[in-house]
Amino acid sequence: MKPLDPRLVRTARAVRVHLAVTVAGSVAVTGLVLAQAWLLARAIAGATEGMGPDDLSWVIAAVAAVALARAALSYGAETAALRSAARAKSELRRRLVAHVTGTRANDVPGDTRPPGPGAVWLSGQADPDQGTGAPRAGEMVTLATRGLDALDDYFARYLPQLALAALVPLSVLVVVAKADWLSAVIIAVTLPLIPIFMALVGWHTQARTQTQWRLLNRLGGHFLDVVEGLSTLAIFRRAKAQADIIRRITDEHRRTTMSTLRVAFLSAFVLELLSTLAVALVAVEIGIRLMYGMLDFETALLVLILAPEAYLPLREVGARFHASMEGVAAAEQVFQVIEEPLGKTAEDAAEADGSAATAPLAFAAAPAGAARIRLDSVGLTYPGRKVPALRGVDLRIEPGRCLLLTGPSGSGKSSLLSLLLRFTEPTSGQILVQDPRGDADWIPLRAVPVDAWREHIAWVPQHPYLFDDTVAGNIRLGAPDASLDEVRRAAELAEADAFIRVLPDGYSTRLGERGARLSAGQRQRIALARAFLRDAPIVLLDEPTAHLDPDNAAAVRTAVTRLLEGRTGIIVAHDTGWADTVDTVAHVHEGRIGTEVLL
Repeated sequence: MKPLDPRLVRTARAVRVHLAVTVAGSVAVTGLVLAQAWLLARAIAGATEGMGPDDLSWVIAAVAAVALARAALSYGAETAALRSAARAKSELRRRLVAHVTGTRANDVPGDTRPPGPGAVWLSGQADPDQGTGAPRAGEMVTLATRGLDALDDYFARYLPQLALAALVPLSVLVVVAKADWLSAVIIAVTLPLIPIFMALVGWHTQARTQTQWRLLNRLGGHFLDVVEGLSTLAIFRRAKAQADIIRRITDEHRRTTMSTLRVAFLSAFVLELLSTLAVALVAVEIGIRLMYGMLDFETALLVLILAPEAYLPLREVGARFHASMEGVAAAEQVFQVIEEPLGKTAEDAAEADGSAATAPLAFAAAPAGAARIRLDSVGLTYPGRKVPALRGVDLRIEPGRCLLLTGPSGSGKSSLLSLLLRFTEPTSGQILVQDPRGDADWIPLRAVPVDAWREHIAWVPQHPYLFDDTVAGNIRLGAPDASLDEVRRAAELAEADAFIRVLPDGYSTRLGERGARLSAGQRQRIALARAFLRDAPIVLLDEPTAHLDPDNAAAVRTAVTRLLEGRTGIIVAHDTGWADTVDTVAHVHEGRIGTEVLL
C-alpha cells in the first residue's frame, strides 16, 4: 500500500492544499525541534557552569516560547487537517454518488470524468433483465459513510507525521554530525532499521486490513438487504436464519479486527524497542566519552536530546499508519468504483469516432418537444457476461407516438430503457436523435450531455422510490420549484388526489422511508404525478401495473393514458395488455426486436 495514493492527490483538490500546508508546517516544526534542543542544552549546561538566573532568563523564556509555538502549531495543523479531510471526503462522496447514479459531479471543481453507469451498476453490474449480480447498495452506503470517515486519521495524523518522518531525522542527523560525528554514525546506521521493520509489518498488516474492510462491507450490505426484506423473511420464517448469518459475519469481522489490532500493537512494541536500544547505544558511547573528557557537556546534552527526536517521527508514522489503513483501503475502493467502466462509456465512444467534438449540441438546449430517436444495430454486453443483453437492435421512435415493448423476463426490455436513460452506453452500434424542427441532422445521443438529455425524459420505474418526506415534497422531485397548486393538479391527473386528501395531513403527510404508509398502487400514482409535474416530452414506463390489484391497476392505466397524450412514450410490459393505449407493439426476444405491429 502506497504511503500517498497519487489518485487521491489528483482527485481531491483539498488534498493538494493540505499537502502544501503539511509540508510547510513540518518545516516549521523541524526548526522548532532543533531550536528547543539547543536551548535546553544551553540552559542545562549554563546552570551546571554556575550561570545565574539573570544570565539564563532569555534562554528559559525562549524554551517556553518554543514549547508554546510547537503546541500552537500542532493544534493548528491538526485543525486544518481535519477541515481538509472533511472537504476531501465530501469531494470523494460526491464523485462516488455521481458515478453510481450516472450523473456528472458538476459541483466538484475539475471533474471532467464522464458520467458513471448509474442504476445498472448499482444493482450489481449485471444485466437488469436477468436479475443477476449481488446488490451493491449496502456496500456503497458502508463505503461512503463508515469507510471514508476513517480518512480523518489519515489526513490529520498520518500525512503530517509522514512529512515529519522525512524532514526531522535528516535535519537531526545533520546537526548531530556537526556536533559529534561518532553519534551521527550510530544514528545513521540504526535509523534505517525502523522503516525496514515497519515495511515488513505493514506488508503483513495490509492483507489483514483489507480482509477486515471486505468483511465490514459485506456485513453492511447484507444487513441492509435483510432490513429491507424483513417483512418477507418474517412471512417465510427465515428471519432467524438471517440473524444467524449476520452473527457469523459479525464474528468474522470481530476476529479479523482483533487480529489486526494484535499485529498493530506488536509492531508498535518492535518499533519502540528498536528506537530505545538505538538511543541507549548513543547514550552509552556519549557517557563513556564524557567520563573521560573526550566530549564537552553541552555537546553531549545536545546529542542526547536530539537522538530520541530522530527516532520519534518514524515510530509515530508506523503507529499512525495502522490507525489510518482502514481509510486508505476505503479510498482505494472508491477509486476502483469510480474508475470501473460499464461497457463503452460516452467518452470512449466519442474518442472512437470524434463525433462528440464536432456534433452540434444545440439540440441539448432545445425544448425537444418531439425528438426523433433511432437505434442503429445497437448491441449491449455487460461486463463479465458472454451473452449480449441486446444485439443488432434497429428501432425508430417517432415523435408523439407510443411504443409497447413486450417479451419475457430477460429478453432485453429493461436494457433498452437503460440505454435511453443513459445509465449505460451501447457496446456496438449507436443511438441517434434528431430535432424535428426543420431539416436538422441526426446527432449521436452520446454527443448530448447526459443531464441535458434527461431533462427531456420522465421515467416511471416499476418500483418508484419515495423518500421520507411529505407527499408534496415527493411529487416535487419532478419540478422542485413547482407551487402547491401545480402539485395538486399533477396529483389529480395521476389519479392520486383522492387518496392524498384522506391522509392525516393531506399533501403535508410524511410518507416514511420508501413510502411505507402507501400501497404499491398509491406509490405508483405518486410516481406518475412526478411525471405529470415534470411535463417532459418523452415518457418511459417500466411495468407500470405489475403486481397491482385490479382497482389500482385501473387507476394507473387511466393516469398513464392521460400522461401519454401528445408525448413520445415507451412502455415495457410482459404482455400486450397495453396494446389499446399505444400506436406500435414490438416483441423483444433474446436481445432482438421482432416485427413491429402498427395499431
